[in-house]
Amino acid sequence: MTSSAASLIPVNTALGVLLAALLLAAAVVAGRFHLDPHPYKSRAREILVAGLRAAAQLAVVSVVIERAVRSVPGLLAFLVVMFAVAVRTAGRRVTSDHTWWLTAAPIAAGVVPVVTALLLTGLVPLRGIALIPITGILIGGALTVTVLAGRRALDELAQRHGEVEAAMALGFLDRDARMEIARPAASEALLPGLDQTRTVGLVTLPGAFVGMLMGGASPVMAGAVQLFVLIALMAVQSVAVAVTLELVARHHLHRPVPGAPTGSPRKARRRMKRLPPSRTP
Repeated sequence: MTSSAASLIPVNTALGVLLAALLLAAAVVAGRFHLDPHPYKSRAREILVAGLRAAAQLAVVSVVIERAVRSVPGLLAFLVVMFAVAVRTAGRRVTSDHTWWLTAAPIAAGVVPVVTALLLTGLVPLRGIALIPITGILIGGALTVTVLAGRRALDELAQRHGEVEAAMALGFLDRDARMEIARPAASEALLPGLDQTRTVGLVTLPGAFVGMLMGGASPVMAGAVQLFVLIALMAVQSVAVAVTLELVARHHLHRPVPGAPTGSPRKARRRMKRLPPSRTP
């Protein structure tokens, strides 16, 4: 069985034109039907920027990966950059205050144990050509559920604040009261991964399976790799959601309070010191 990516999707002018047309179509649909979260935010513009960024980033990453796979230090540096970008992206999607960096905890808690187990068992060698794709898939999955769980949990707590106070009045601890409200909403972050796993092979053929086939592997080998990816993703995402929920329930990961000074606590104290002293009548 001989197969290659080049024979399936040739990289030529036709591909570039089609990609540009599809990106433009997505932006036009988003703009025409006003698929904007806020009046001051344009999803059409975000789609165009995301597409252009993806093209530029993949061009750079293609060159960087070629160098990173040649040495262990280069490989580790590339993985650290992947993790840092994921934390920054997830954190800024969840909150705009100084607690955004805490999204490093759920991503690391899910990804690090799985990657460590793969390396210790020898299933994945310490080589960039094998470790970078697997780690990238796991980090991407952890990023997605961290954003979904964090946003849903914080939204639910903001909308049902009265229920939290009522639970505390009944004797619940603050953490437990917030957990009862936030847990059902945050757990929905696991649904996309669950649905993908339950319907694999029946509705879709995920990327790892298709990639293995395009690389010339047998269907059995491709299926085994895809099964591993799906199971590993469920483990990573379950841990990431649990840690995110715990951070939200304990007030560690939160959003700015309306009317409160923004920025870090140190900057807020500096601003308060610069204010003129209040005068009481």
